[in-house]
Parts: sequence; structure tokens; C-alpha cells
Amino acid sequence: MKAKLRDDRTEATRCNQTWAMDFVHDQLATGRKLRVLTIVDTWSRFSPAVDPRFSYRGEDVVATLERVCREHGYPQSIRVDQGSEFVSRDLDLWAYQKDVVLDFSRPGKPTDNSFIESFNGKFRAECLNAHWFLTLDDARRKMEHWRRDYNEVRPHSAIGNKVPHFGTMRCRARRPSTTPGHMSARSESSRTGSASQYTTTASPQTISLLLQLNGLK
Repeated sequence: MKAKLRDDRTEATRCNQTWAMDFVHDQLATGRKLRVLTIVDTWSRFSPAVDPRFSYRGEDVVATLERVCREHGYPQSIRVDQGSEFVSRDLDLWAYQKDVVLDFSRPGKPTDNSFIESFNGKFRAECLNAHWFLTLDDARRKMEHWRRDYNEVRPHSAIGNKVPHFGTMRCRARRPSTTPGHMSARSESSRTGSASQYTTTASPQTISLLLQLNGLK
């Protein structure tokens, strides 16, 4: 692993430059637990997905990302915490193949991913706390209705009192590189007096798996 000093993250200046992603927890009226994957574009404030399931694994995160990326384009980077689903081999391989950088927050530093924390706060106050969810399908319908209202109806002061959907219409979708990227993950670690970024290249196991998938080994 190679480390180098860096400045704090810079703000995104276009759509699909930086997404932020996290999980929110809730439950059905029966008490059965739900996990909701939330995603937001930090520049346009557009949310491509709020996706509830009973459980989430790394491969489920990949499936949701593939679905939304086919519609909205691939991000240049995604800010995530160091939860088990986000550090999984499945997500790391997907990011490597699609040339997407995974930008990990420092442990115990939720402010490193403040955009998704703010989004999740609105989502909980306006949707999760406002509804009973009878079934998983019921939860999906109500959450999707809230997401569409958030994207297409409600103006946001942070983007000039426009709706997030307005910004996405002006952006061209970013397509993944035809060649696997040279970076698969980026993380930060707390240091005295500075923040450090770690950039990792693909592991030998990942390269071997890629060669097998492409019939080269």
C-alpha cells in the first residue's frame, strides 16, 4: 500500500464526479429489520437510489450500483465508510473494472462523508419517520415516491433553488473505461497534524480473477 500526504477533499464541480453512499436502518411494522442503501451526487444533490432490502452483502451493493449506473452513468469516485459491504472483494473488483475510485472515510469521522449524512437526515425525518412500512414492496414504493419528490419537485438552496433533476439533465453520463483502472480504492487515515490518502493497486488475487474472467488464464 502506497501512502502520500494530500489536502482535504475538493468540492465536485460537475455531475458524476463524486457520489456519496451509506446505509440507513429501519424496520417493517412487523418489526423485521430493513437496511436501505442511499446514494447522492455531491454536486447536483441528485439521488440515483434509495434501495431497501432485508440484508445487504457486497454483491448486493454492486447489483444496485450497476442498475443505477446504467441509467445515470458511472461516477468518478464514491465516498463510503469502512463498513463490511464497502470493503468487500465484490465492490473492490467492480470499482476496479469500472475505473471508479472508492474514497473511504477515516474511522470514526462521519463528517468525512457529510453530504450523505445530511441526505440521510432528511430521508429519515421526511420518509422513514413519517410512514409505517407493511411489507418490503410497500417500503420500496414509499421510499421511491420520496426520492422522486426530492429529485424532481423540491428546490434546494445549495444548488440555486433548483431541483436536483435539473442539474442531471445538463450532464453527460460518464462511461466506464474499456480497460480496468489502475486504482481500486482510496482511503484516509488520521495522522497528527495531517490527513493521509492511501491509494491501492489491484491485488494479485484480483488480477488473477480478472484474467480468469477474460479467459486469459
